[in-house]
Amino acid sequence: MHAMQYELTLPADYDMRVIRDRVDRSGHLLDDWDGLGLKAYLMRERGLRGSPVNQYAPFYLWNTVEGMNAFLWGGGFQRLSDDFGRPSARQWTGLAYEEGAGSRGRFAVRRRQPVPASGALAEAAEDAVREARRLAAEDGALLAAAAVDTSRWELVHFSLWEHDSPKADGDVFEVLHLSAPGRDRLPRGRRW
Repeated sequence: MHAMQYELTLPADYDMRVIRDRVDRSGHLLDDWDGLGLKAYLMRERGLRGSPVNQYAPFYLWNTVEGMNAFLWGGGFQRLSDDFGRPSARQWTGLAYEEGAGSRGRFAVRRRQPVPASGALAEAAEDAVREARRLAAEDGALLAAAAVDTSRWELVHFSLWEHDSPKADGDVFEVLHLSAPGRDRLPRGRRW
């Protein structure tokens, strides 16, 4: 599993209906993308749920590198780049994925944190696995994942929730659409 996210931080007075309309028109295009576990079309609005910015920030969990590369190099990402400029696409290697009992992802929480500079790396990874398990077991959780960027030694925790009061710390996003053609094939549990 590979995680990926890019962020488009928009002006404070940006009409976020533009993003909603864009997702309404084109969100379905990845509903059957080969190699994609899931794409959560995420948005946060300045002043809502603690957000200091207007932002469009889709989050991906990929089953295959080939699927991710086909998206980045084969046209899917190009449409966004043509409209907004090419954002940096952050990537993390999967550590854990867990399913929850929730039925619909309406909100998402993303938390990035440094891997501690001291201590055993295996311990930090096990903590991330336990956190994914804990989040997925919470009431209203649809799923939870943990991944790491070893170039920055940064962990990312990602979870989807049915309600707007998730039991997770981090940036809260509204889910505008969820494309999940390979969610059932995302490998569960610890990934090493």
